[in-house]
Amino acid sequence: MVLNQFPSRLGSQRDWAWRGWQIRYTFIRSRNPKNNAPPILLLHGFGASLGQWRSNLQALSENHTVYALDFLGFGASQKAPERYNVCLWSNLVKDFWANFIQQPAAIVGHSLGALVALTAVSDRPQMASHLALLTLPDAQPNQAPAFARSLERLFASPILLAPFFRFVRRPQLLRSVLRKIYLRPELVDDELVNLFSTPPRDRGALDVFCRLARSRSEPEDYSAKSMKEMLPALTLPVLLIWGTEDRIVPLAGFCKLLGIRDLTGLPDNCKFVAVENAGHCAYDECPEKVNRALIDWILAN
Repeated sequence: MVLNQFPSRLGSQRDWAWRGWQIRYTFIRSRNPKNNAPPILLLHGFGASLGQWRSNLQALSENHTVYALDFLGFGASQKAPERYNVCLWSNLVKDFWANFIQQPAAIVGHSLGALVALTAVSDRPQMASHLALLTLPDAQPNQAPAFARSLERLFASPILLAPFFRFVRRPQLLRSVLRKIYLRPELVDDELVNLFSTPPRDRGALDVFCRLARSRSEPEDYSAKSMKEMLPALTLPVLLIWGTEDRIVPLAGFCKLLGIRDLTGLPDNCKFVAVENAGHCAYDECPEKVNRALIDWILAN
């Protein structure tokens, strides 16, 4: 069954059963397919959904078949009682590729989606012809001391977090937060606010919120590999796109985590594109620039 909420922008939405859980995805067949044009798979950031690509899906599908999905626990995918971490979402992406794409694709991820994309491609290089990372966060955030982790586990319970959860999912609060992330406040429209405020009202959303809050306090790593370990080991073309005003994942922090002084220390297979006057969500703030950068880079590589 096709489940379009915004059919003219988000393509043909469908549900897929993965490990018994319902996963929402969408696709758009290329209108003018070109020989050797790889399909494109878009992976959203933390708390977002496939709807975040509202200004990218149609433009990218001119010559490429485009796919996007909601990670388990986010968007319109099921709010499952799972252990949420990068490994879980990476396995979801690998299985989605094996079921629906089955050929090397240009995989594009934003923030958490970039980390998931990097992890998936690091594990299964044959799935990707190109890898585009629209801001790349730390793969292994610093762990709190053991006593602090115990407190975090204690307070990450539904009873204690329920009032806070009801507060943070309010559209008014989300609109205020998004206006601090976006440099162009006019882009924080009702559609964008609904993309973030609707999923937290799904059945099981509070449990997912608690599990996500608890995940950083688990003794096991949130991500099995570090960015510094994964990125230099890749041999395929890699594109890094950063908004120059990104305060959520600053570029300087990325260079520090990678162990380089500046962008001249990037591996030879990496290309960097700065998007001027854009913040953390450059793909939505300056979609024409990001779409053109992606299309030109894929064509040139």
